Amino acid sequence: MENKVKQNIDLPENAFRELKDEEEYEPIMSPSKTYREVSPWSITWGIFMAVLFSAAAAYLGLKVGQVFEAAIPIAIIAIGLSSATKRKNALGENVIIQSIGACSGAVVAGGIFVMPAIYMLDLQADFFKIFIAAALGGVLGILFLIPFRKYFVKDQHGKYPFPEATATTQVLVSGEKGGSQAKPLLIAGLIGGLYDFIVATFGWWNENVTSRMIGFGETIADKAKLVFKVNTGAAVFGLGYIIGLKYAFIICLGSVTVWWLIVPGMALIFPDSVLNQWDPTITTAVGQMAPEAIFKAYARSIGIGGIAMSGIIGIIKSWGIIKSAIGLAAREMKGKGGDQGMIIRTQRDISFKIIAFGSIATLVVTFLFFYLGVMDFNLLHAVVGIILVAVIAFLFTTVAANAIAIVGSNPVSGMTLMTLILASVVMVAVGLKGNAGMLAALLMGGVVCTALSMAGSFITDLKIGYWLGTTPRKQETWKFLGTIISAATVAGVMIVLDKTYGFNSGKLAAPQANAMAAVIKPLMSGQGAPWILYAIGAVIALVLDRCKVPALAFALGMFIPLELNIPLLVGGAVNWYVTTRSKSEAINKARGDKGTLLASGFIAGGALMGVVSALLKFGGIDFDYSSWWGNHLSELLSLVAYCALIIYFILATKPRKDEIEE
Repeated sequence: MENKVKQNIDLPENAFRELKDEEEYEPIMSPSKTYREVSPWSITWGIFMAVLFSAAAAYLGLKVGQVFEAAIPIAIIAIGLSSATKRKNALGENVIIQSIGACSGAVVAGGIFVMPAIYMLDLQADFFKIFIAAALGGVLGILFLIPFRKYFVKDQHGKYPFPEATATTQVLVSGEKGGSQAKPLLIAGLIGGLYDFIVATFGWWNENVTSRMIGFGETIADKAKLVFKVNTGAAVFGLGYIIGLKYAFIICLGSVTVWWLIVPGMALIFPDSVLNQWDPTITTAVGQMAPEAIFKAYARSIGIGGIAMSGIIGIIKSWGIIKSAIGLAAREMKGKGGDQGMIIRTQRDISFKIIAFGSIATLVVTFLFFYLGVMDFNLLHAVVGIILVAVIAFLFTTVAANAIAIVGSNPVSGMTLMTLILASVVMVAVGLKGNAGMLAALLMGGVVCTALSMAGSFITDLKIGYWLGTTPRKQETWKFLGTIISAATVAGVMIVLDKTYGFNSGKLAAPQANAMAAVIKPLMSGQGAPWILYAIGAVIALVLDRCKVPALAFALGMFIPLELNIPLLVGGAVNWYVTTRSKSEAINKARGDKGTLLASGFIAGGALMGVVSALLKFGGIDFDYSSWWGNHLSELLSLVAYCALIIYFILATKPRKDEIEE
């Protein structure tokens, strides 16, 4: 019987910090009580959100080249719906709506990063093949992640910042509170959203500030290949605040290593060389390239190698967790797994027996899909394909979850690029080349990409559920439905877009898919890959791990552009400043908590207005501000606006007397 209880709608004070010995985290919805979560209302709206945002994100991502994260906008809409209908105690239902609907962003990222390359290379793939690849990848991502749920969301409580999950949780809690208690988040959302909207839509000031805006900076960028760049967006600043100074510093250190040591170093060592053994499209000598071009052509591959090695290190370190999960599944299958009813509600997962059988069944179906629909009944090719997909998807699941937990950004494009390269090299080695080989590698990449994207997205949902006190098993169960619906929607949208515009027409941006197509074609013709660059990244990751430095955070910094890493450090530094400036620990804590709320507002506002801006561009309302952004005054104005935003943030963290816990 459902307990009709009025839940306490304040996050506990230990929600974001590490727990002391013997201390337990008590979520908003008590583990000892039952709440309304899965209902016709939450399922219906969750499905509607999955369809709506899958279609919108796929259209906008391919047409405009602007990929947005759907989780926060869906949470805001869910709150609006429950408020409009005066639905009481709707927190549990809103989490389910958000969890089902958020499948859209995960499946879209998996789909549009790889699948359009099939059309760009004039290969044959129907709706069924694209749908099956996306659906199987999404299901694998869910199944492979569930055994790690307890480790990431409970055992590591307070050790990872989970920036996106933090922002979404704050949105859901503030929506449930309503009134004046939600006011700081709403004001910050409005300010951050308008700030980012003005830049993205009207271009009043530049989105980046670079060292090129002064004459000396232009000179050292051209001669020494040294450049400083910072994105001045409100949402990225908010991410940096929630990530905190420690991880932001490590991420930034990785970025600085690539941009200020490796990029200038390559220009110094190979000034007149064209290093294109693995990419014939590179025709310019290193010394003649801009720092950004050197990063894209060479240095980013070092980050990919670092991410891959970090994944291997992560698997080795978490082998005990993997072994215990496999052991628990084995005991359950023998009927010795214990009674699920004895486990508290907020820690109940789908049975490990179901996960084990489900994983095996999904891999069997994937093998049959490869054998019957992709590899033309060639048993060797199908066996090699399924082994590659299973190993890479499982290996990188923890990397995707770890990346989301640290920085809120999933390096899925880098990991997918690595998958495509490995798949191409291996498939060529076993005799599958040409168009058939490219189609096979891309569909394999599509399965892996969607699996990793789903794993990263789902760990966010599960962390939100942990903070609020929902039932993991219900989130996990209904995630499968959202995945299947999103996969069908994305496949349909891609078919429509190809027939309407044509992926080779140049009318669709699809930047990631263009990169995948450019990489795979020469590989399937027998050309090499930048193994030496991957090896350098792998060695760096190994050395960092031996020095007790988080290798994945550093490698993420090496892979993500400099302008997106510096603002993380700015946000982290502001976090340190507002939480240490007073002699009173109570005031410092109150300022820190208020800052988290404001940062969440910046992220939520930026995400929501990013959707609006992209929709305007899609509808043809597109302002041309390229000539203004070419003027360095736009960067100076951007710096002024950014400083004003930071000053507002610091002043707004000042807590009221009733917000200070004595």
